[in-house]
Amino acid sequence: MTLRILFACSLTAAAFAAASPVLAANPAVGGAAMYDNKTIVENAANSKDHTTLVAAVKAAGLVDTLSGPGPFTVFAPTNAAFAKLPAGTVDSLVKPENKAKLTKILTCHVVSANAMSGAIAKMIADDKGNHPVKTVGGCVLQAKMMGDKITLTDENGNVATVTIADVKQSNGVIHVVDTVLLPKM
Repeated sequence: MTLRILFACSLTAAAFAAASPVLAANPAVGGAAMYDNKTIVENAANSKDHTTLVAAVKAAGLVDTLSGPGPFTVFAPTNAAFAKLPAGTVDSLVKPENKAKLTKILTCHVVSANAMSGAIAKMIADDKGNHPVKTVGGCVLQAKMMGDKITLTDENGNVATVTIADVKQSNGVIHVVDTVLLPKM
């Protein structure tokens, strides 16, 4: 009898876990596990695909901010996204004299909310295919759907595609993007 009850309880728990998005495992990013009990900075530091972003966050002095309580949604460009910028751009941006410009660029990838992809897709649908997203840096990105992928267009017409969505953090969520979004300067 006890064994039957225990078995029934484990089946119920397994069925609940399978049906519950809250209990779903975070996707790995850059070959590293992402933990929903760690901050955006702690998780990004473990991703081999985000070493440039982490270095830029440090150079801009944003580590404490992005380690804070949030909530934040970060559209996190990969190393390959930074590599698409003109040669020498990243090296120039991380210099102390360009800290304000770097900070502006990075904060144009941050929203003061915990916006999961389903919520973003709903906002896009509610706004008939184009939802304006105001960032912490004052930029306005245009969120759209391309098939089942979310895209973001910056103020210069650059389009980033969310390649990995809904990476839960203790202080928000990361959506990995394939292009650096730039403010109008």
